[in-house]
Amino acid sequence: MTALRNAMPDEELDEQADQGKPEQGRWSQSELLLASAIDALRRVEYVLICANTDSKAKRPAPPEPIARPGARPRRAKPVLTETGARKLFELINGGAA
Repeated sequence: MTALRNAMPDEELDEQADQGKPEQGRWSQSELLLASAIDALRRVEYVLICANTDSKAKRPAPPEPIARPGARPRRAKPVLTETGARKLFELINGGAA
């Protein structure tokens, strides 16, 4: 089922996500409940690790939820580089004119 879902075109995945009907997806209700339980357990583990980590130490990244039918993985947020920041500053201060 995962291979079928991953082979789906983006348009079909978007349509399924917009409809919001997981019961009509390719996973059964018990599979969706199991995925929810795993996600909750991962969040609890993450909070436990963060609570027991020194405040100055680097904390782990939050856990990613298990991929569900009709949903793509989250995209990473773009990072503003020093060069990009300078360019943006120039554009804001009239550098585009």
